[in-house]
Formats: sequence, C-alpha cells, structure tokens
Amino acid sequence: MTARTSPSLAYLFLTLAPLFWAGNFVLARAMHASVAPMTLSFARWSIALALLLPFGTAPAWRQRALWLPHWRRILLLGLLGVTGFNSLVYLGVQSTTATNAVLMNSFIPILIVIFGALGFGLRLSVRQALAIAVSFAGVLAIVAHGEPARLLALDINHGDAIVFGAMVAWALYTLLLRGLPAELDRIGILTVLVAVGLIGIAPLFAAELANGRTTPLNAATLATFLYVGTLPSVAAYYCYNYGVAQVGAARAGTFIHLMPAFGAVLSLLFLGETIRAYHVAGIAAILAGVVLSTRAAKG
Repeated sequence: MTARTSPSLAYLFLTLAPLFWAGNFVLARAMHASVAPMTLSFARWSIALALLLPFGTAPAWRQRALWLPHWRRILLLGLLGVTGFNSLVYLGVQSTTATNAVLMNSFIPILIVIFGALGFGLRLSVRQALAIAVSFAGVLAIVAHGEPARLLALDINHGDAIVFGAMVAWALYTLLLRGLPAELDRIGILTVLVAVGLIGIAPLFAAELANGRTTPLNAATLATFLYVGTLPSVAAYYCYNYGVAQVGAARAGTFIHLMPAFGAVLSLLFLGETIRAYHVAGIAAILAGVVLSTRAAKG
C-alpha cells in the first residue's frame, strides 16, 4: 500500500496475481491425495514468512506506530486473507475440481459489492442489485453442476460449499484492506499479516496431525511447498495489495476474473479436467453481473 502513482504497474501486478493463484488451485487439486490441506497451508505460509522476514521486519517495526492502532483490523485481515481463505480452498479442493474452485473466484467482485453495501458504506443501486442476482445465478449453475434439481434437494458438493466460504473471506479481506494507512510499507505490512495468519493456521495443522493425517516428504511434495510458498503467497499478495492501493478495491477485484481463464487452461493441461456447458453458462452469468455492476459504479 503506497501513495497513488501511475496505474500501469498496478494493472500488470493485478494480472500476475490471478495467474499465480490459479496455479495454486490447480496444484492443490493435483496433490490433494498426497498433501493434507492444513499441512499445505502451514507449509505455504511458513515458507512465505521465512522469505518475508529479512525484508519486512525492519519496515514493520519502524512503522509500528502506524499499524498498531489498527491491530483489530490487522487481526481480521490475517485471519481472513491468510488463515481462512487458503485453508478453506485447500480443504475444498479435496472434494471438488480445480475448475469449479477457480471459477467461483469470479463471484468475489459481486461479494465485494454486497458486503460493501451492507457494512462498509458503499451504495447499492438497482442495477447493482440486478447484477448480484445475475451473478449469483451463475454461481448456482456451477455449484449445482447445471442440474436445478440438486438445488431443490440441497445436493450441493461439499467442496464447492467450502470454496464458496473462502470467496466470502477474500471479499471481506479486500474491503478491510482499504482501512489501512496508505503510507504503510507493502512488504512490512504483508509480513505482519502473514505472521498473524500463520498463528491462526498452527492449531488447525496440529489438529490435522493429531488426527493421523500426515504428508510424505518427497520431491513432489517439496516442490509443491516451494511453489505455494513463493509465487501465490509472497509475489501474488504483494501484487494484489499494491493493486488495491493504486486503483481501489472494486477495480482490483475485477481482475479476479482472470483466474477462470488461467485456471481452465492450467486444469486442462495438467489435470485433464473438462470444461462443461454449465461452467460456460455459469461464468457467462457471473461476468454479465460484473459488467452490470461496473457500469453502475461508473454511473
């Protein structure tokens, strides 16, 4: 988070972030049988914190007078954006496809509008309300796998419901970011958020081990830990937080829509997953809702 300058770099960073995150979803699904979800989450953020500490400790300490008064917001951001979002995604992809999980990210901008109107003082117009209804229909098409009868019978995939919870956490994280002082050093505050989030993950990781869910250490799992601990963690969060500070939460949130494109291609190439008609219909409805919402915001 920094003073506003040219948005060009922000747009580049906001494009890279969903690419790295899409890779995270696909890899988590690819390794779901080998790597326990809380183990993956704990390993990811342990590596990320180790990388951040040499660069973020000094600015975080130097600017403690800026962020300590916001400790409640910092706590919520760490628990929502690090502990909650990632742990829920890794848990969800144990029982749903990477394609479904990544497509549901496109509902985040609409959730930002909903929560912004409910608790953050953002005005909700009639057009935005219509946009929410259209996008929500798209989400329902995806989680029901194109079968309305599943909704009536409440036959929703358990993993899809968990991933949707992760989307709620990320929408709230994006809105709460706006309340931090703009002059905070980006690496410093990210280090603080990751440290808070890792503390939140630790008891979940311990409970997983206590229940006998262990992960073998081999070349594949170590490579997985290395990827998730670097690009979708340090690099993507830095890029996203920078973008939010530069162009605002609502505009930054729309870049999340790049995740379905990146995720679908990666899932097709590396997992052999199929893009089905209900995926296309769902994402079309979600995108239509976002277009309506964006036009309403401009107006």
